[in-house]
Amino acid sequence: MKRLVAIFMTMSVMCSGSAQSQDSKIIGQPDVKIENGVMTPEVLWSFGRVGNVCVSPDGKQVAYTVTYYSIAENKSNSDIYVMGVDGTDKKQLTNTAAREGSLAWHPDGSAILFLRDGALWSIDPKNQVEKKISAIDQQIDDYLMAPTGDKVAFAITTKLEKYQASEVHSDLDKANAMVYDDLMYRHWDSWKDGTYSHIYIGAIDAGSTVTKVEDIMANEPYDSPVKPFGGMEEIAWHPNGKALVYTSKKLTGKEYAFQTNSNLYWYDLDTKQTRLLTPDMPGYDKHPVFSPDGSKLIWLSMERGGFEADKERILMLDLNTNERKDLSEKLDASPSSLQWTADGKMIYFTAPYQEAYQLFRLTLKNGEITKLTEGDHDYQNVQIVGKDGVLVTHTTSVKPAEIYRVNLKTGKGEEISFVNKGLLDKLSKPTMEKRFVTTTDNKQMVTWVVYPPNFDKTKKYPMLLMCTGGPQGALSPSFSYRWSYMLMASQGYVVIVPARRGTSGSGQEWNDAISKNHGTQDEQDLLAAVDAISKEPWIDENRIGAMGASYGGYSVFHLAGTHKGRFKAFLAHCGIFNMEFMYSTTEEMFFEEWETGGAPWDKDNKVAQNSYAHSPHLLVKNWDTPIMVVHGEKDFRVPYSQGMAAFNTAQMLGVESKLLIFPTENHWVLAPQNAIVWQREFFKWFDKYLK
Repeated sequence: MKRLVAIFMTMSVMCSGSAQSQDSKIIGQPDVKIENGVMTPEVLWSFGRVGNVCVSPDGKQVAYTVTYYSIAENKSNSDIYVMGVDGTDKKQLTNTAAREGSLAWHPDGSAILFLRDGALWSIDPKNQVEKKISAIDQQIDDYLMAPTGDKVAFAITTKLEKYQASEVHSDLDKANAMVYDDLMYRHWDSWKDGTYSHIYIGAIDAGSTVTKVEDIMANEPYDSPVKPFGGMEEIAWHPNGKALVYTSKKLTGKEYAFQTNSNLYWYDLDTKQTRLLTPDMPGYDKHPVFSPDGSKLIWLSMERGGFEADKERILMLDLNTNERKDLSEKLDASPSSLQWTADGKMIYFTAPYQEAYQLFRLTLKNGEITKLTEGDHDYQNVQIVGKDGVLVTHTTSVKPAEIYRVNLKTGKGEEISFVNKGLLDKLSKPTMEKRFVTTTDNKQMVTWVVYPPNFDKTKKYPMLLMCTGGPQGALSPSFSYRWSYMLMASQGYVVIVPARRGTSGSGQEWNDAISKNHGTQDEQDLLAAVDAISKEPWIDENRIGAMGASYGGYSVFHLAGTHKGRFKAFLAHCGIFNMEFMYSTTEEMFFEEWETGGAPWDKDNKVAQNSYAHSPHLLVKNWDTPIMVVHGEKDFRVPYSQGMAAFNTAQMLGVESKLLIFPTENHWVLAPQNAIVWQREFFKWFDKYLK
């Protein structure tokens, strides 16, 4: 579940995104009422969400999208903007009821490409003239233009198999049953329906239009990009446009469910042959990037198969000598957002350092890795502009994503987009601080503390403990639109977010320590942070609550049976309550296999049996504190029966409890009105017991 953390905590992407179907009403920046500078859920959903950031080939302009949500309409739309890389000359290019996304500059810099309603379009940033480029029958999910500008790779949903009863039994056209005989019959929030994401390649004709495409994965029951979260960063064109490398997990059924083994494949456009580039590599291999001259290929790779939270390495393949090398061996962190310099001598990337994503430089000549930035922020999505600068997206826990330009000589970042400045200026804003707490085994643990607006040390405040999910993943100061510490602090709470054992921003050893050890030292880490911060004179020790989602929900359920009166209220979202049942009902079964060490029925496996001995459901005899349970019915990662079991148990035990169920939501809450319900119920619950 490590990947969920990063995806959940940030909604900004570089040169990628999705386009939704045409809507009837243009949604722009909402006119939201702000009273006394206080942030509310409605204000949170009024922020413009910056994404799809793309620098022009000449490095002088940047295109990006801004998405606004309408609570009343319960939906959103995005429009395209462009500005200079210094933040000047801002201009809105589209203003439609459609949702434009997946931005990319044409290689010659003449136009910005984008998706609208499943078709590929271009727009001239000078005169705003639009042109539809694709003229094919298929709906386009995403795309990647070749550097040569004459071909495009499309991701297109392709039907190969029949699982619906009405397809198998043609005389029963109204039947809505599904028939399966293998595992991986559902994934994340979707039942397997016989469709796969395939890569198609089309040539751009003399009229600058793609009229015909060819499936390079014809009849293969595999996905590229890899579902459920893969995008076109999993595909790379060779600079000469004659080949591409793509990521795919070419496994099915039980093998797919128990393995993380995605691989890189080379496709030659002339021979139409595909070859495997990463044999005998059992972990994830993904995100390929060619060097500017096409002689080298770098990608992210995990060494240990079955472990989705292993360290990601930057591997490099010399395509002339076939030599493979680990470039990030000296880095005790997982890098992301790899970017070559134009001369092919250096690579820029981001990686977590003390639980905050910083910008790094890797020099190929000597293998030296240099950290270039400092600060309590998240830098993501690197794009190089000139010799001395890069553009990144920047967030903190109390500020949504904006585009920053970082000076590579000084390491200083400067905001250039200011999409939300007007709204932020009207708010009394919380502040955040990084602290280090000594754990019970004498380690130094990063703990984020978010203070209410106008914080007064002479007053007493209630406190909320955030039990993070994952259980792995960097606990960085990214901005969330659901677990919004900015919103929580604005309601008068001090929020503490400990980077307990298992978070990946404090080194791989710290990351690995939680596997097969759930509810042990990681729980002691959480309590150490609570005990340390609650000693402050401005914390009311009698008004402390605990909250968390996914593995954080497990932590809440576990703490409910062990906390010995520290907390006055709990809230668990999509949490694991019964670990034995979780093993058999989740969909990516490699996760539970690795984390627990084996199946619950293997009584001779001492490691696995020790894991299951820490299942929260075994501690319910100690439950005596009010608890709220939240779950989505379309959550296939942690099935909603886990939340039902926890709530039902609390009710049967006579523990004051509340259940909030979302029939149409998955592991997250994505629809605006559902999110407002979630946030209102959240504060209603904690305010009752902590205020």
